[in-house]
Amino acid sequence: MSTPPLDPHNFNQIARYNALMDVVRNRMTNRAFAPFTVPRDHFELILEAARHAPSGANAQPWHYIVVTDPAAKETIGQCFVDEQQRRAKLRMGFPTPNYNGVKTAPGLIVVLADFRFVRAFPVLNDGSELDRLYHQNAERILLQSVAASTMSAHLAAVALGYAVWWITAIGQDDIQRQIKPLLGVPDELAIIDVMCFGPPAKPSYKRWKKPLNQIMSWDRFNPDCRMSVEQLDDWIKTMRHKVMYRDESKID
Repeated sequence: MSTPPLDPHNFNQIARYNALMDVVRNRMTNRAFAPFTVPRDHFELILEAARHAPSGANAQPWHYIVVTDPAAKETIGQCFVDEQQRRAKLRMGFPTPNYNGVKTAPGLIVVLADFRFVRAFPVLNDGSELDRLYHQNAERILLQSVAASTMSAHLAAVALGYAVWWITAIGQDDIQRQIKPLLGVPDELAIIDVMCFGPPAKPSYKRWKKPLNQIMSWDRFNPDCRMSVEQLDDWIKTMRHKVMYRDESKID
């Protein structure tokens, strides 16, 4: 469907925007799902949205594995539960969620990235310090690309009526070593995210979001939006746990 010419007063364009925002605002994290069998075509619809995402150099450096085997879900979920317990022993002070919901999530999609595609972005490949800086930026481009694709998948799942859960706690090498052989993932690819979705076991709730005036500046950065290190540390100490796990209407 082609996009109509831009007109700030075009009712149809505002209606399209409002329909989009209904999906965006209702993309809410839920970590416990009701029993349900996700139809195969729903997985395909979700990943059809993912494949249309933008990416640097149009490299599309992603791959998705749909996991339906209960034993595989159990193993993947246990990896996260073990990580949760490891964090507790390390006394990180991070309010880690309960990962047991991964084991029974009706929809589970593992997100892979092919970091070799950094070569598709501006790099020198001569081993110089300048090349290192270009490679560093190329990795940012790649991660932004995969994140855009994953977000498209999340929004498609929400549009189909599902609650979703974006899990990023899988950078540790031991988790990679456990999950990659289980799913036959080649050595060249990296598992960087897991997407869970399904009907929520309990109603989802909206978490706090910064107001627009805190994230938006005109022409130049608004100094009022700058946080000092002390303010950031205080926010982590007093607010992080609230905004991660509480309904925004219950945050004092």
